[in-house]
Amino acid sequence: MLEQKITELKEKLFIMASLVESMLEKSVNSLVNKDEELAREVINKDEPKANDLEIKIEDSGVKLIALYQPEASFLRVIIAMIKINNDLERIGDHAVNITERALFLIPRPLVKPLIDLPRMGKSAREMLKESLDSFARKDVNLAISVCKEDKEVDSLRDQVIRELITYMISDPSTIERSIQLISIGRNLERVADLATNIAEDVVFTVKGEVIKHHRGEKE
Repeated sequence: MLEQKITELKEKLFIMASLVESMLEKSVNSLVNKDEELAREVINKDEPKANDLEIKIEDSGVKLIALYQPEASFLRVIIAMIKINNDLERIGDHAVNITERALFLIPRPLVKPLIDLPRMGKSAREMLKESLDSFARKDVNLAISVCKEDKEVDSLRDQVIRELITYMISDPSTIERSIQLISIGRNLERVADLATNIAEDVVFTVKGEVIKHHRGEKE
């Protein structure tokens, strides 16, 4: 009975994951393609669904623990799902933040060609997908590889900031737009951090080991 309930909870979690992955992709695409309609879809349609799902999944997970008092291995899985659910909701929030900044930038001229931010978006989405795949397959090696990929996104963020600071110094009229782009970079970097959190939870779930590749989170 408990195993069936855990399976049902996993199904809900992966529905949430699919929605959040879509939100993240749409948020970056709305910026790159100057697509206001797509941006509005993230905020008005997807965000309410994600918030509703997050509450239902957490409530179901807590009830499973209370009703069944599961043994250690099952307990780790349920706790991991509750934590992953929370991380997914936060990724959805970052996607909304990106979309809001995209809405500001869409009607305005580009400060510079968008190269590194789409690369960051692609890397962050891949990390998220791989972290969730590692959970589905109980693949510790894949989870650990996700943790190592975080440095690439950090490096791209730093590059974006350096370049935009140069633009702001040389042309003060770009400051407001550049700040919005820097904020998008920071949000994508936080998505990568949260994907890493999920990967770390996978290692804990499968092996009962706590790994912390990048503590002192960058809020």
